[in-house]
Amino acid sequence: MSIKTVGVAGAGTMGTGIAQVCAVAGLNVIISDVDIKYVDASVNRMEKALARAVEKGRLTDEEKDAAIARIIKTTELSAMSKADIIIEAVLENLELKKKIFTELNGICGENTIFATNTSSMSITDIAASSGRADRFCGIHFFNPVPVMRLVEIISGLNTADTTIKKAYELVGALGKTPVHVKKDSPGFIVNKLLVPYMNEAVKLLAEGVASAEDIDTAVKLGLNYPMGPFEMLDMGGVDLSVTILDYFAQEYGNPSYAPQLLLRQMTRAGKAGRKSGEGFYKYNK
Repeated sequence: MSIKTVGVAGAGTMGTGIAQVCAVAGLNVIISDVDIKYVDASVNRMEKALARAVEKGRLTDEEKDAAIARIIKTTELSAMSKADIIIEAVLENLELKKKIFTELNGICGENTIFATNTSSMSITDIAASSGRADRFCGIHFFNPVPVMRLVEIISGLNTADTTIKKAYELVGALGKTPVHVKKDSPGFIVNKLLVPYMNEAVKLLAEGVASAEDIDTAVKLGLNYPMGPFEMLDMGGVDLSVTILDYFAQEYGNPSYAPQLLLRQMTRAGKAGRKSGEGFYKYNK
């Protein structure tokens, strides 16, 4: 495989998972964030996750140690200059993503491929700030990255076929299953179906049709889904769902995508789900 080194911009939940699966697959990884404490915390989470994998017999101690040794920690995007492909995994903030790729374009060689892990935002829009729209695509992993097998590979309006081929090569090397989103449509495949469905579940709750617990039970037993909509909202982040739905409403010019008021109120109250300790359910932080 021509891809030997992967840069991961953003050391949060998604960036950590992406870096981990790349390192385990034998790739060199450069992971960055604005403060080294975030990067250190990310690598610590990886070490704990890989230690559990060793306990379960999925990895050997030697494989765990080798994976961690392949990770370079940094706070400087300039360290990404040696990467063959860079995957951005920061917050769902369009301007922040554009800023990162504008900076990376001045750092990286012309052969470096850029990719964003955005779950919903326009690949074409972000690519326009990259200076290399033909070598730019979406590579959308799902949470938790080490467990979830699917990866959406998304073409922007100007993405070259060779770029998609490289993305497929990487995803295949990670043992994931890629699907190609040929048209740059907000939400791609999964979130275009998933997020409005969760919003509709919140509407049922707000209207008093049923409790969150009963709606989750109905979906799990009636549709055979592994999780109910409120469990999923809490896992992904109530605030993130608000951001995505607002983006859908704007991009599609359709107010029916707007988030339910209850989602906005919960976000304002800091009830973001698992990460805050409370969403539709309460959690021990």
